[in-house]
Amino acid sequence: MNTPTNADAASIVLNTIRHPVIMVGPDGNITFANADAEDFFRSSAAMLSHYTLERFVPFGSPLLALVEQVRERRAPFNEYRVDISSPRLGAEKIVDLYVAPAPELPGSVVVMFQERSMADKIDRQMTHRGAARSVTGLAAMLAHEIKNPLSGIRGAAQLLESVVSDEDRALTRLITDETDRIVSLVDRMEVFSDERPIERQPVNIHVVLDHVKAIAKNGFASKIKVMEDYDPSLPPVYANRDQLVQVFLNLVKNAAEALGNEPGGEITLSTAFRPGIRLSVPGTQDRVSLPLEFCVHDNGPGVPNDILPILFDPFITTKPNGSGLGLALVAKIVGEHGGVIECDSSARGTVFRILMPTWREPRGYEDIYQEGRMA
Repeated sequence: MNTPTNADAASIVLNTIRHPVIMVGPDGNITFANADAEDFFRSSAAMLSHYTLERFVPFGSPLLALVEQVRERRAPFNEYRVDISSPRLGAEKIVDLYVAPAPELPGSVVVMFQERSMADKIDRQMTHRGAARSVTGLAAMLAHEIKNPLSGIRGAAQLLESVVSDEDRALTRLITDETDRIVSLVDRMEVFSDERPIERQPVNIHVVLDHVKAIAKNGFASKIKVMEDYDPSLPPVYANRDQLVQVFLNLVKNAAEALGNEPGGEITLSTAFRPGIRLSVPGTQDRVSLPLEFCVHDNGPGVPNDILPILFDPFITTKPNGSGLGLALVAKIVGEHGGVIECDSSARGTVFRILMPTWREPRGYEDIYQEGRMA
């Protein structure tokens, strides 16, 4: 068996890191790029090695000044939320930069990029959960302070209906109908006040998505093409099956409504295994990885830019008759499962992306004992 050299081992380690890493030589040329850097710069390592870093970042980018600073002072520096957006790299490319000198190669500097998108997802997810908690308190108050008086109003309207003239009977029916509508809205909000522990088990996400697809194709999405892009090797997700059905039914219905009756409308359900982030699971001290990615894509007109940052807040909707509670409930369910939901949208379409934990075999006494012996 061949033992890898130090250089080979270093290359393997750098290609395993799930962040773009490059080395910039004394002349400014890119002398090394790991696999993620090739994806990030949309060029092969061989192609990158023919050019200086200046070719790939905007004119006057803070990154260039930071590289020079590290080279001169021979000390590492970090800089956060740096905009390196360009036609080559793409729009809204915000990164954290970690730049350090390479002592063994005088004049060379190593740069690691960390895209802000995932860190911002966590920040936004915490906001979504806070908004859901606000609705929880509001729902409990509404149920107590509104539903009881509404019952009296509805009963009085029904009594009046039997003694008023035909002309006035339409008014009593209007009172009854509007009372029922308000009660229905309060009932929907009461879902937010349900704080019972979630009953979870290993769930095959493809079974859930197939069930949702069948419901959609036999109802609200009967005239829309619904496609699948599944990773068949995906492990089970640790979740409540019924709540997952509720989540994806809501997302697919939103996609169908966004497409409307426009010809060529398509919805794609996709699953993939991605290197995940780690988040705390509500109600426990555990931190879990979120490597399971489930997406609902549509090729509709997209979400307005002013709505996108607050899309998961309660009472936010673009529908004329919408209540704005559907996506808030989705965010609540995903958050209670220890997951993250995000929406990316443009004029070419919208994708709702959910990251969730996998199912882990319960550890028994023997497993813990063996780990203790090996430690």
